[in-house]
Amino acid sequence: MSTTLTHPLSFDDTAIAFAPKSDFELRKMQMLFGAMNNDFLVKTGTGLVQTALQWRLPVRFLIKKTLFQQFCGGESIEDCQPVIQRLGQYHIGTILDYSVEGKKTDKGFDATTQEILRTIAKAAKNPQHIPFCVFKITGIANTDTLAKLHAQQSLTTAETAAWEKVQQRVALICQAAHQAKVRIFVDAEESWLQNPIDTLVQQMMEKYNREQAIVYNTYQMYLHSTLAKLKTAILAAQQQGYFLGAKVVRGAYMEKERERAAEMGYLDPVQPDKSATDQDFDQALQHCLQHINHVALCAGTHNEASTYQLVKWMEEKEIAAQHPHLFFAQLYGMSDHISYNLAKAGFNVAKYVPYGPVEAVMPYLFRRAAENTAVAGQSSRELSLINREIARRKKRT
Repeated sequence: MSTTLTHPLSFDDTAIAFAPKSDFELRKMQMLFGAMNNDFLVKTGTGLVQTALQWRLPVRFLIKKTLFQQFCGGESIEDCQPVIQRLGQYHIGTILDYSVEGKKTDKGFDATTQEILRTIAKAAKNPQHIPFCVFKITGIANTDTLAKLHAQQSLTTAETAAWEKVQQRVALICQAAHQAKVRIFVDAEESWLQNPIDTLVQQMMEKYNREQAIVYNTYQMYLHSTLAKLKTAILAAQQQGYFLGAKVVRGAYMEKERERAAEMGYLDPVQPDKSATDQDFDQALQHCLQHINHVALCAGTHNEASTYQLVKWMEEKEIAAQHPHLFFAQLYGMSDHISYNLAKAGFNVAKYVPYGPVEAVMPYLFRRAAENTAVAGQSSRELSLINREIARRKKRT
């Protein structure tokens, strides 16, 4: 079965990349990414916004109409429906992502669990437009307990009881996903929390991934140990007769990882440089492709070179663009030139669509602003493509 493209693939095709955007929406994006291209403005602006929110100054409307509107689907699942439909019109799936952070109590963890179950129920009714749901273990578990488990430290009686509740929540979510036939990602956390999460997710895959990949673990390739861990996980899945769900990403916690390693005096777990991360990321994709009958891969990337490389390998191995074990994913509001052009060419594509009350998703929005500034050329690339499309539309008229 060959990789037959429905349209030539080019990430420079701005007409496809911005087809859903009106001229007004493009101008808004131009201003927003122009601001995010300025490191000083981003650092100063986020600080001012945080202060304004603490002082209860009337900045909510401004945030909602700028950063929030660009990177979030809405404040509730229902609010996300227009975004889901709009993406679906261009054959792009939605990954519903409840992005409220900072819940620290059992009541908060249970409320988050119920919200994740609601995303699964929503996806079950519309599998074509919502191919995945997602959750973070730290949304339903105490980080101190995860850290102690990772370090193989003894838990108190209260912590043991709390961890049992975490396992029950995860089992409830994965069981619901299995019954509804909805694929679900478990997002990665910082390295010092990850081992108990990996163990728990593997248990869920062993139980629920027998007929198809339902539960996916996330592999962050900025850690120099991750490639070997992924290969071991694939081997275990083959030997034990279940499908491995693997979302492969470069990762999001590099600065925190390095700072903590230096502060606590242990070996830095982060790759020595970006090229090493890129190399392991591409090797991970290639290894998953080599085992595509046993591995369901989601390549979560905003990197054009890696995306082209994966497409090339698919063509070489004659893997269909619509293979059910292969998805590309990007964040909503970013890299539309990758998402929309991949979808136009016939590949499986989905966007992470975060949602939640404006104030509660501010940590997520601040990270998006910082990442667009920190990632080499990200805002510049977005801005140059937006400018090119605006110029193209002017010439057309």
